[in-house]
Amino acid sequence: MKMFPFAAAALLALAGCAQPFAAKVSRFQQLPPSAGQTFTVEPTNPNLRGGLEFSQYANLISAKLVQQGYRPAQGASAELVVKVAYDVDHGRERTVTTPGFGGGYGYGGGWGGWGGPRWGYYGRSRFAYGFNDPFLWGGGFGPDVSSYTVYTSELMVTIERADNGAHVFEGTAKAQSRTDDLPYLVPRLVEAMFTGFPGNSGETVKITIAPEKKR
Repeated sequence: MKMFPFAAAALLALAGCAQPFAAKVSRFQQLPPSAGQTFTVEPTNPNLRGGLEFSQYANLISAKLVQQGYRPAQGASAELVVKVAYDVDHGRERTVTTPGFGGGYGYGGGWGGWGGPRWGYYGRSRFAYGFNDPFLWGGGFGPDVSSYTVYTSELMVTIERADNGAHVFEGTAKAQSRTDDLPYLVPRLVEAMFTGFPGNSGETVKITIAPEKKR
């Protein structure tokens, strides 16, 4: 593979700099207004019950629900049961091409037409509605092709009434990234899921989370 100095520098910068985290969030809900209803968070997969990793994610979700006015069940029967599942696939290869000096730097493939306006800033919020391809750069000195792996991660949250099992919320957050590290991915999927919670039923939104600022 031919690698010119500018293209090499661009790839190094891409690998080293923090990128926005974009997620596609779908929600269906019939939640009544929050009035201090109690809840408990459980894994959809019973094998994860009591696990340290799941407990960490459950605490994140609990904190988000508390912010919405719900209360964790304290030794009493909960009114709502929050069931959580998460996963990341084995990834697939993407091809990156530098078309030449003065041209664009992009990558092959795409995700369901996630094009649209580029976000130049986030204002005072870490979140922005919309998706901006973070892999767009200036051109190189000559055609160059490289490849990398893209992973698709997913978080599913279902809220049921404890008395009859009726679903009052179903949400799915999906994202593509260069990593399959769940401790990195799941907290960001939780952030996306609870941005604008509970959302309009049947609506799919695209949420972009700004990268963490380096201290």
